[in-house]
Amino acid sequence: MTVKFTKEHEWVRIEGSTAVIGISDYAQQQLGDVVYVELPEIGRKLEQGKEAAVVESVKAASEVYAPLTGEVTAANNELTAEPARVNSEPLDGGWFFKMTIADPKQLDQLMSEAQYADYVAGLG
Repeated sequence: MTVKFTKEHEWVRIEGSTAVIGISDYAQQQLGDVVYVELPEIGRKLEQGKEAAVVESVKAASEVYAPLTGEVTAANNELTAEPARVNSEPLDGGWFFKMTIADPKQLDQLMSEAQYADYVAGLG
């Protein structure tokens, strides 16, 4: 299973022709306790690098950007009732939305897990 990362701390897990999007463990640690998540509506067209969702914590509100261009096919509505899943399961149950992949070449612009780990280490 391929997982890629953006410099804005989103992760992308590729499942066939679908991309599952969430925020990284690093991002949820920086945010602190997540108290609210605003998800994109199904059918919304997203553009790479543009705002797709919002996550709010006790510390701050932050945008979640679309790591790829495509269309939203699912939203994790469980986060509406239980936003803390973003903290407890950032790479699993805390996913935000799923989308189609309009241009698979955009994946080449994203970082591998190892590249992302190096990137985050450099932020310290």
